[in-house]
Amino acid sequence: MSAAPNAQQTAYWNEQAGPTWAAMQSPMDRQLEPLGRRVMAALALQPGERILDVGCGAGATTLALADAVAPGGSVLGVDISTPLLDVARGRSAGRPEVAFLQADAQTHPLEAAGFDAVFSRFGVMFFADPPRAFANLRRALRPGGRLGFVCWRAPAENPAFTLPMASVQHLLPPPQPPEPGAPGPFAFADPQRVRSILDSAGFADAAIAPHDEKIGAGDLDASLEVALKIGVLGGALRERPEMREAVVDAVRAALAAHEGPKGVKLDSATWIVTARNPG
Repeated sequence: MSAAPNAQQTAYWNEQAGPTWAAMQSPMDRQLEPLGRRVMAALALQPGERILDVGCGAGATTLALADAVAPGGSVLGVDISTPLLDVARGRSAGRPEVAFLQADAQTHPLEAAGFDAVFSRFGVMFFADPPRAFANLRRALRPGGRLGFVCWRAPAENPAFTLPMASVQHLLPPPQPPEPGAPGPFAFADPQRVRSILDSAGFADAAIAPHDEKIGAGDLDASLEVALKIGVLGGALRERPEMREAVVDAVRAALAAHEGPKGVKLDSATWIVTARNPG
């Protein structure tokens, strides 16, 4: 897989992020689940449909999609990460309507016109060549088939993503900002770029709607563990282990200010994107 166009992302999700996300799948699913459900509602899934789950990760969305298209429906989850797919396959034992494929959805020859809908929860912002990737996904849709995904808006609008690092800016140097448009969590923050990509890939009726919702990984301890292991803060701590105690104290205090009866909840800002394959 290392020779693939997405070789850098493939290595990252197999060697770095993948093992961490696999170990943290329960709190991460808890945090992101409501946003995935919002896309499922926008897709208006029906019993008997066949769904493609792009960037399915540890399989929580794939299983939820399968529930939504029961009876008679099926779901194929696609991801590039071996550690995450290992978790997904374990979780889906005894579910013949669910299958998983380790592949790069940007280039893999998916079954032409084989799906009624393509879904993704934060799995489409990492393509090296987004227009090519979405053209490939459109070919996998039957005529009239639907596309639906959720992606992050700008970092400044997303304390759920940025608060941990912001709380330690007096302790650690700020991370290098990514190049505009580079693959990564905020690659689709610009809705005009998203619309342009979908247009160039041949989709029709694109709708890009803002969605704001408080989300969380659980109680204070669970939220702290996610903050310290997922994202840029985890990488910064690996480089500066001597700062761990001070960082933990600062992040815990920042998260505690947002703790309530349902755990730590922080604002998230996303785009809910839908489009159609005109055929």
